[in-house]
Formats: sequence, structure tokens, C-alpha cells
Amino acid sequence: MDVKRGALRAAGAVRVVRVVWAVRVVRAVRVLRDGVHEVRRRKVMADGGSGRGDGRTGAGTDGRPGARADGGPGGRADSRAGGPSGGRADARAGAPAGGGSFLPPAIEAAWGVRERPSKGPRPSLTLDRIVGAAVSLASAEGLDAVSMGRVAKELGVSTMSLYRYVSAKSELYVLMQEAATGTPPDRLPPPGADWREALAAWAWAMREVYHRNLWLLRVPVAGPPATPNMVAWWEKALVALEGTGLDEGAVLSVTLLVSGYVKNEAVLTADLAAVVAASDDPPEQVMARYSRTLRRLADPEEYPAVTRVLDSGVLDVADEPEDEFRFGLERILDGVAVLVAAGGTAS
Repeated sequence: MDVKRGALRAAGAVRVVRVVWAVRVVRAVRVLRDGVHEVRRRKVMADGGSGRGDGRTGAGTDGRPGARADGGPGGRADSRAGGPSGGRADARAGAPAGGGSFLPPAIEAAWGVRERPSKGPRPSLTLDRIVGAAVSLASAEGLDAVSMGRVAKELGVSTMSLYRYVSAKSELYVLMQEAATGTPPDRLPPPGADWREALAAWAWAMREVYHRNLWLLRVPVAGPPATPNMVAWWEKALVALEGTGLDEGAVLSVTLLVSGYVKNEAVLTADLAAVVAASDDPPEQVMARYSRTLRRLADPEEYPAVTRVLDSGVLDVADEPEDEFRFGLERILDGVAVLVAAGGTAS
């Protein structure tokens, strides 16, 4: 009975995680939708005005010259709210927080919908230069080395000049993640592949991204995928599961399961690789030393199962990381295949 209750609690916890994640995804999609609507509205206003895209002198939403962007008489939308750091919204105009849209500042920048000041001297920096310097720094020294001050030093500028483009380090992390992740390969899913082959190809490609940029594994999770490249990767995973007959809830759960496995395996592999690198010994020697140490510490009578594993010699040889990843991925896909065969749903 205790085992059954434990299993029920575990299943309930999984359902709660799935529901919470799904709710966050829905909220993120709504934020993106509202932001896109705002961008389109501004473009219409700019196209119908005097040719200036800042919305200050063009026609308002009611078509009258000089009308406020929010429909009020004679005023203007304060474009300062669309400043580079996602500055304050003009409370009189009722503009939303962020860069003048409904999007968080980092998401605005990633999608390229953040407004920039049109006046003043031509800036010596660009957002791409800042993000590129931060990515190079993380690749060379790890994520902990990235700070606004250090990035500014690498670029030969003052720290305060970065805040014209990036409001905080957390925003910089999002943009770094977007840049390093890149777009998914065009070959995904492989032509003619069934769902299993397509999802496996997606998982291997995502693993390659992590292992090419190990610092990505240390970036704090800021929410569901909401930047262009992350949404593009998500799209590829969803496309891979088309034709399975699973409902959207189950498809979302499978995607979360596989992506979580990919990242967890990459974290474990990177950590173990760091241990081996720190020892200055080949992996085989590190594993053999671990096995010998465990034999001395683990009493066979108290740990009979561990002793059998040690006696088998499997811990004396370091397996290839790809072999472990392949084994785990195939077992996950075996479980998904059972769900597909049963016509399973998310409930």
C-alpha cells in the first residue's frame, strides 16, 4: 500500500509539473501575441503618418492627424518607454511596461521589436557586439565570468554604456542563450522519418548545442521558450510528433520529458568530464580508481548489490558518453511508443 500511495503521489506531482509548465507556456504565448499586435498597430500608425516611424506626428488610431497613439486628442505616444533598457512606460499614455509593447525587455530585443532612440549621437556599440562579447567570455571562462563590468571591459567601453542596450545581466543571459542556441538544423525532422527517428534526431541535435556551449547549462531558467530560436526548436519537436495521434497535452508532455532528459544528461556528462579533467588522468584510470576505492569502503554484506556490480567489472571501464545518452533516449522513446500505441492522452 505504501508503494502504491508513493506511486500515486509521484504521478500527481508529474501532473502538477506538467500543468504548471503548460500554464506558463500559454501565458508566454499570450504575451507574445499581445506584443506582436502592439508592434503591428504601431507600424500601421507610422505608415499612415508623415513618414516618421516614431509615432509622434503621424495619424492616430482614429485617422486624425496628430492624434495620440492611445486614441487621446492631440498628444503623442512617449517613445521613451521603448528605450533600450525597457524603460518606464508613460503613465499618462497608459503604455505598458517594457519597450513600449507587452513583452519583457529581453524578449523584445530577441524578436527585434524594441524601439531605439532616433536622436542623439550615433552609438558606438550594438546589441550584437555586446551579446557576442558576452558569449565569447562565457565560452572561454564560464558563465560566472560574465558581468556587465567585465563585458564592458572586453569591449573597451564604460559599464554604464551597456545599459543603453541591456537593462540587467538577466536580460543579457536570455540574449546570450538565444545567440548560442541558434536556429535548428534544416534537416530536422529528417525527410521521410517516422516520429521516433524524428524526435531522436531532434534530441541529438539539441545535445550537440549543449555540448558545444557547456555554459548554457548554467543559465537560470527564465520561463518557457519565448525567444525566436527557442520557439523554433520547440516547433521542430512538436512537428516530430505529428501523426502520432497523441493529443496536444501529451505532445507537450513528451516534448518536456525529452528536452529535460537531454539537458540533464548534458549536465551530468559535463560535470563528470570536469572531474576527469581535474585529475589529469585518463578516464579509464579515474574509473578504475573509483572502483577500487568503493570496494574498500562498501561492506559486501551491507551492500550486496553494489558488490555484484563492482565484481562484474563494468565500473572499471569508462563508457562513451554517447552510449549512455543513446541508451537513455531509446528507453524514453520505448515508453512514448507504448503511449502512442495505446492512443494515450495527457490525462
